Amino acid sequence: MPALPFANGDAMPALGLGSWRLPPERTAATVRTALELGYRHLDAAAIYGNEPQIGEALRQAFADGLVQREQLWITGKLWNDCHEPHEVRPALERTLADLGLEQLDLYLMHWPLAQRRGVAMASSPEQQLSLEQVPLATTWTAMEALVDQGLTRHIGVSNFSGAKLKDLSAGARIRPEALQIERHPLLQQNELIAWCREHGVVVTGYGPLGSSGANRPPLVLQHPQVVALAAQRGLTPAQLLLAWGIGCGTAVIPKSVQPARLAENLAAAGEALDGELMARLTALDEGRRLIDGRIWCLEGGPYTLASLWDGELVPGG
Repeated sequence: MPALPFANGDAMPALGLGSWRLPPERTAATVRTALELGYRHLDAAAIYGNEPQIGEALRQAFADGLVQREQLWITGKLWNDCHEPHEVRPALERTLADLGLEQLDLYLMHWPLAQRRGVAMASSPEQQLSLEQVPLATTWTAMEALVDQGLTRHIGVSNFSGAKLKDLSAGARIRPEALQIERHPLLQQNELIAWCREHGVVVTGYGPLGSSGANRPPLVLQHPQVVALAAQRGLTPAQLLLAWGIGCGTAVIPKSVQPARLAENLAAAGEALDGELMARLTALDEGRRLIDGRIWCLEGGPYTLASLWDGELVPGG
């Protein structure tokens, strides 16, 4: 399995199991199957609502001797309602309790926006807090303390624009070590990827198959060029997309509840695409953001698409 190195020598497997929209009632069995197949990277988040079930699978896997904790890479995420400094550590402690762990490998700030405690999804501007009220740098200082306290080995951010990532890095005591962003051939964000590579920031691409997150077909997975190139290479379209993402030097975190699909996805980590095939997929870039965060842009609220992405790329949902 290819791996992405961190400065301290830790390495994150380049292909992991995503858990967004993994139904809680199927999560434990899916994680168990994934571990049996050889997955060693699990991507979780408090807002997904299935961390207790992931923890159930982990506890049983450890008890059965299937895997040991040190063989796994486990990522968690801080939700938007816990950005005030006094809420950061308790949020991670809840995640650790749900997962049955003492420490995460990586903890990410899920979105660069804040809302009032107890609000899962803000539906009115009164439920949101502006970045003037709760600056990202203030939340980040509390994230840094989590490393000092041994609750996570690494910290990073998710869904940040390049401008926000650079600003946060410039003033940080512990700079963000990882970035998780939507990434697939239709949305490549190559300038941001290049900056991360130059500054030692490990990148994970979510939505690598192009799921829009809005009950629409996975547009990238069904793209005619992707289908044709996959057939030419003797891979499934999903395998082609995952191999492309890994070939770009990023990690990918596809999700499935089907054992056969889980196995197919994992096998993609062993497929190296030649330069011509990589180039043909790279040529598909449209800067098309499928998960654009418009749900946070409430009338009269502090967030807009322009402020969220700082003018980087046009949302294309």
